[in-house]
Amino acid sequence: MSEQVVELKGVSKWYPGAEDRKVLQGIDLSIAKGQRFSVVGPSGCGKSTLLNILGTLDQPSGGQVIFEGRDLQGANEKELASLRSQQIGFIFQLHHLLPQCSALENVLIPTLALAQRPDEAEVKERAQHLLKRMGLGEHLHSRPAQMSGGERQRVAVVRALINQPSLILADEPTGALDEDNAERLMDLLIELNEEESVALVLVTHDLDLAKRTGDVRNLREGQLGG
Repeated sequence: MSEQVVELKGVSKWYPGAEDRKVLQGIDLSIAKGQRFSVVGPSGCGKSTLLNILGTLDQPSGGQVIFEGRDLQGANEKELASLRSQQIGFIFQLHHLLPQCSALENVLIPTLALAQRPDEAEVKERAQHLLKRMGLGEHLHSRPAQMSGGERQRVAVVRALINQPSLILADEPTGALDEDNAERLMDLLIELNEEESVALVLVTHDLDLAKRTGDVRNLREGQLGG
């Protein structure tokens, strides 16, 4: 595996009818295995767009996205979906858990999309271990409605980690949490970044939380700076 998880080379993004107002302008960015940083900036500046391009949910209007040495230009949706399911974990402000499924079942859902199905016993053991580590041992079989907002968001973190991705993309993951739960979630993300060497990119409006990654990048007028 390349030490560089993902690279952006001259990436720009604009939308039809808005060519004179680029959301992103010529961004060069390299993210290494185990690296972590935060992206901050005013509302509407393109932070989520940047995350979506890093996660292959959106395509750049110009420039290259290279994931673990592979240029993704020309990759079809099936190939991108496979890459996302195996190598990228997404955490959003809203957890998007399936209400009819237990915490454990929600965590295991991403494993169903893998081209090569993992050993069922091994992946279930990993899911249970991570849930217990998140303080959710008593909620393995609880449905989302039976858990607090902080507990549901921790389930979402475990779901993002279940396939042992190279990259975690967290878009305002603490936005719906109180201060204590937000701090607890950041503790867990940083611990997992360090222990599993998963790269972490955090988008947040909270500068104090952003500083906890140790590296804060500012996105303004389409440019990403330190």
